[in-house]
Amino acid sequence: MDSGDFQGIVTLILLIAFVGIIWWAYSKRRKPDFDEAANLPFADEEEDEQPNRDQPAASRDTAESRQDKGDKNT
Repeated sequence: MDSGDFQGIVTLILLIAFVGIIWWAYSKRRKPDFDEAANLPFADEEEDEQPNRDQPAASRDTAESRQDKGDKNT
């Protein structure tokens, strides 16, 4: 067995490992796990910080400050 045979066997083993990793990464059973991992950066956002789409932020802040001062017409 010379070095060419050894390099061929190592290449074959690495090729099989590469195909195995590709098969594992793209299997349908792993998709929910990868989707969850992809959404992790957005998991820390709190829903309270999102502005209300029905009311502009400036008028909402003004109304809250007027209510704090006792204005009942808001």
